Amino acid sequence: MKKWKVVVTDWEYADLRFEETILKHDLIELIPAQCRTEEDVINVCRDADAIINQYAPLSRKVIETLENCKVITRYGVGVDTVDTEAATEKGICVANVPDYCVDEVSDHALALLLAWARKVALANQHVKNGIWDFKKTQPIYRLRGQVLGLVGFGKIPQALAAKVKPLGIQVIAYDPYIPEEVAKNKGWNIVPLEELCQQADFVSVHAPLTPSTKGLIGKNQFSLMKKNAIVINTSRGSLIDEGALIEALNKEKIMGAALDVAEIEPIRPDHPFLSMENVILTPHVAWYSEESSAELRSKAAMGVIDVLLHREYPKYLVNKQVKGVATLAESQSESRYAALV
Repeated sequence: MKKWKVVVTDWEYADLRFEETILKHDLIELIPAQCRTEEDVINVCRDADAIINQYAPLSRKVIETLENCKVITRYGVGVDTVDTEAATEKGICVANVPDYCVDEVSDHALALLLAWARKVALANQHVKNGIWDFKKTQPIYRLRGQVLGLVGFGKIPQALAAKVKPLGIQVIAYDPYIPEEVAKNKGWNIVPLEELCQQADFVSVHAPLTPSTKGLIGKNQFSLMKKNAIVINTSRGSLIDEGALIEALNKEKIMGAALDVAEIEPIRPDHPFLSMENVILTPHVAWYSEESSAELRSKAAMGVIDVLLHREYPKYLVNKQVKGVATLAESQSESRYAALV
């Protein structure tokens, strides 16, 4: 009997032990690859029945060459590596893992906020350079009473909001997809983006990257911010116009930035951020813990199992419009996923 071909287009892990465990089945052949270009993906995935993807491009050009593919699952929350419209047209389910790192990312955003608020990274560097002088960290402002503005208000920023409130930090958010009545019923303070930029002492970016959100925080937004404002990004680098951010920092229109992501990753060695004292950088690590990594990889593989073996829509189906194109059953996989966490 012909086996289903499941391709892992690319990964950054030491092995694929979680994927191999979930996908161990007589009817499944797991094909590890390390694709970098569209051509790499086309060569290995043309006859694939399912694809697990990290960063390799699954563009319209790639998707139109797929002959058998029924499902694409992605390691992560965002699906910006996948042309979901093209996948829908081909009747391919696209799935992500939206709930694997809610605590990790919200914890990391909080860590960056606190590191900037107390000038931890700057003070550490000064002490290591032989400078024992608190005045080198001035100004530092009391956290209580400051305002955190959340750009996007999904699960992760909601978790962050809950974590900062005991510190006495006020929370406002911008999210055009939350109905006004829902926000009001839950007691959320949802404001326009311009108002958020004007009021916030910390602006933390959590929106998904789409064509409409690319460069969402740019020159106009920086011009509205307070001079003591700190911009935090644990989502996607391209949500912020890096050129505009560099200009705002150099001209002291805002105080600083704390970034876990960049427009191009890894960050290039001549990038201005690397020499800027008012920028804290971490290497796209906000999502990571040993537990979240295992959960991510297992759930991405389960999305394949849902479709190939159980003939169900994956639990974390992104392109729900595909239900009018592909014929599968509604997912009954709650108990199977619960066993992974």
